[in-house]
Amino acid sequence: MPLMTPEEFEESLKPLKPKVFMNGKRVESILENRNTRTVVEANKASYAWALDPASKDIMTCHSPLIDDVVNRYTHVSASREDLVKKAEAGTFTAENLGTCIYRCVGYDAFHSLASTTWEMDRDLGTSYRPRFLEYLKMVQTKDLSVAGALTEPRGNRSKKTLDWQDPYLSLRVVDKNKDGIVVRGAKINISGAFASHELVVLPQAAHFKGEEDYAVAFATPADAEGITYICQYTPYSAERDLADDLEELGNPVFGQRETSMVVFDNVFVPWNRVFHCGEYPYSVKLVTRFAKTHRMTCGGTCKVGFMNQIIGAAKLIQEYKGLQKATHINEELMEMVILRETGRACGLAAATRGAEEPEGSGVFLPDELMGNVSKLNVCNAFWRVMALAGDIGGGLIVTLPSLKELKNPEVKAYVEEFYSFGSDEPTENIMKVHKLLQNWTAGLHGVGTWHGAGPVMAQKIMLQRVIDYEREKNLVKQTLHIKDKPEDP
Repeated sequence: MPLMTPEEFEESLKPLKPKVFMNGKRVESILENRNTRTVVEANKASYAWALDPASKDIMTCHSPLIDDVVNRYTHVSASREDLVKKAEAGTFTAENLGTCIYRCVGYDAFHSLASTTWEMDRDLGTSYRPRFLEYLKMVQTKDLSVAGALTEPRGNRSKKTLDWQDPYLSLRVVDKNKDGIVVRGAKINISGAFASHELVVLPQAAHFKGEEDYAVAFATPADAEGITYICQYTPYSAERDLADDLEELGNPVFGQRETSMVVFDNVFVPWNRVFHCGEYPYSVKLVTRFAKTHRMTCGGTCKVGFMNQIIGAAKLIQEYKGLQKATHINEELMEMVILRETGRACGLAAATRGAEEPEGSGVFLPDELMGNVSKLNVCNAFWRVMALAGDIGGGLIVTLPSLKELKNPEVKAYVEEFYSFGSDEPTENIMKVHKLLQNWTAGLHGVGTWHGAGPVMAQKIMLQRVIDYEREKNLVKQTLHIKDKPEDP
């Protein structure tokens, strides 16, 4: 059975030498740097859950590709049941990590590639599908962690790609030879790629005649020559760097979502890892099929798990303060649950209404309408849940002193007395729960939720394209016995 243990996963990262920069300095070891280590721990947990009898049904499945059990994050859904399990895995990982499972973008990219390579081969006589399946076999057999990358810097939006002053603001092919292609450009806002084995790259947008060099999709080792990671650095990064004890933080082990700009400086990709090259009409299909899959993930699965953490923390604070009978707090908690369940329902609807796309490909994708509704709904719902949690948690969420004060003999007694709220709960626990809510409500997650898998306008544009009002119009005509006007002879 090709499932790595968590320890084997960590060992497998040691030979890799990704070129990573953070806070103006080279990261010598992603295993030892406190911020990059959080990504290692999150991916490592996915290997543990795949072997745990309590969670293996969610985190593993049978792959007909290699006729063996594989980690679900290396699988391509072949049924609606697979899509439902995919949704369940998204919630499970999110609620247990309290941050990203960095394998999800690669997982969703697999669906887009499996679907679109099949269609290109059918329509154009290319051989991308067997090439992709051989790559996926390798990923499954070795149980690799694969990140995904789409978003690009891009140039002036009022100009066409070919009119940009810098032609590399979208990733492009700069050379081809008998052995492969060479690409140059960058991807931005990419989650956790530096602590993965592999990176799968898709185009970000539709491309048109003349833009063939931008129509490219491929896979590459995460530490391939010419790849550089320039990482985010936020106040939460600095706090983790400076913490004497990681238990002082709002998410001690897994931290905040870690992203980077991934620079491709003349990176060579052999042909057996190239899955789209120049067939510009299919770039948009790679993008939209990824989007419908990833929007189900972001909207109806992982944010549901995050909301479970926020609701749990808010409920604990209510109990610590003896406010169980406070009507307004109970109503706020109920509203949070309703928002969470609405998100869950949208995600599950996207999965259960999914379909094979294209027919004959064997690849099942979520329903496009519900996938976009799922993400659009959670954009607003998540801000509201954070606001409600902020109201329940109170000002202490943003005025909390350091947990170090509990070890400071000059003020320890004061902190323990006045932050206990008369509760029998240890003050340290009360402060930690407030710190967790600080992590959520005063952290990076609001904007991250709004823009992850595309900002609100992206979902609205897609919904305007896919909504069909004919059925509703015909229902009214049927009710009122309205007949269509006969066509002119």
